[in-house]
Amino acid sequence: MNANAQSQSSAAIAFIFAGVFAISINDMLIKQLSGGYPLHEIVFARAFIGILFGLGFVQLEGGWRILKTSQWHWHLVRGLFVVIANMTFFLALAALPLADATALFFVAPLFITLLSIPILGEKVGIMRLSAVAVGFLGVVIMQRPWADAESMQTSRVVLLLPVVAALTYALNQVMTRKLGVHSKASALAIYIQGTFLVVSIGFFIVAGDGRFATDGSAPSMQFLLRAWVWPDTGDFWVFLGLGLNAAVIGYCLSQAYRIADVATVAPFEYIGLPLAVFWGLVIFGDLPQWEVWIGIALILGSGLFVFLRERQKARASLRKLPLRNG
Repeated sequence: MNANAQSQSSAAIAFIFAGVFAISINDMLIKQLSGGYPLHEIVFARAFIGILFGLGFVQLEGGWRILKTSQWHWHLVRGLFVVIANMTFFLALAALPLADATALFFVAPLFITLLSIPILGEKVGIMRLSAVAVGFLGVVIMQRPWADAESMQTSRVVLLLPVVAALTYALNQVMTRKLGVHSKASALAIYIQGTFLVVSIGFFIVAGDGRFATDGSAPSMQFLLRAWVWPDTGDFWVFLGLGLNAAVIGYCLSQAYRIADVATVAPFEYIGLPLAVFWGLVIFGDLPQWEVWIGIALILGSGLFVFLRERQKARASLRKLPLRNG
């Protein structure tokens, strides 16, 4: 790896650390708000404030001209993937402990590894594919297939929501790598926040008065369908923090996946797992059950193996390159 590539990889890792830390704060704040506000209201406020902050990044990276793109349809698809990923994960947060939802979501790097084969043309060997299978075994264990419906604290449909979020998030990040060749990170972030605004306004038009919400529905459905309400004074600061976080998350993740290989960046997202356990314990008093600990171990172990194997293969390929004659 030459000095420039090494520098870009180091910068990408720093961006992913900052982005994942902001995500952990974001998830904790949304879980706190999930009992009193509808999801689409939170998403609207988060995206609106996030765009205001994000426009500052746009000015720093070249001004309004960088928002112009000829690939608007692919940016729209990418934005929809992010919306689906976020909303399915946030719905899971309303019904699951923070660590449980986050652990299930962290099959995303494994999905990224699989998707990089058909979309990016990357080669993945049998050892890494085996590691991916082990990671998905962790997901199965966390689904507790041996338990009956009465002993489950939540439905398996809810347990699948973070997995759906992981898949659509992985699709988004693989597309970020392709689109980032022609677009700045701040522009990529603005496109996403704009998609969030459009979708949340659509939800408000259809369900903003709470007409579809029922008292007996599951927590996730109540979170999705309850009526918009004016935020309490103290919660204004939470919404402001969510908006700032949205700008930081969108920029940092877009920049990380724009300037470095997917396989280099994705494994460092696992810092989110211990952060989720920490916030879940400190803020909500939750500790994962044994199935979740096993799932975390399998998902984390397989993800790190995929990363280490990728690094090993990259170094081996470099050693095989012929030396140039000076």
